[in-house]
This record gives sequence, C-alpha cells and structure tokens, in this order.
Amino acid sequence: MVTKHLEKAFDQASKLPASEQEQLASWILEELKTERQWSRSLATSGEKLVGLAEEALREHAAGESEELDPDKL
Repeated sequence: MVTKHLEKAFDQASKLPASEQEQLASWILEELKTERQWSRSLATSGEKLVGLAEEALREHAAGESEELDPDKL
C-alpha cells in the first residue's frame, strides 16, 4: 500500500530526467538500507548499554568516578 503523500512524491519524481530519477532512487534505497542497519544495531545494543550503565554505577558507588568539569573537556 502506498500513501497519498508517497504517491505524489513518486508522481513528481517520474517527471524528472532519467538520470535524476536514477540518482533519487539510489539515494532512497541507500537511506532505507541505512535505516534498517541502524534499527538492527539499536535493537541489539540494548543489553550492552545496560551492562555499561551497571558497570558505571558500580564504579561510582565504589568511589572510582570523578565529577566531570565541562571547562576541562
């Protein structure tokens, strides 16, 4: 199913010269590929992030952390 908005975009894109249509299609496909990669990456990184957060909290509780001074960054 194609939304009305996407249909309008495709209709306008179909009026472009062939070379511009090819560039647009390549860009859209690459964006979709990148989005899928980000989604997979974020879906699998949750456990890692939880582990890192727990480690940081343990270190902080053990006095192994120090306050961050933005002026020294």
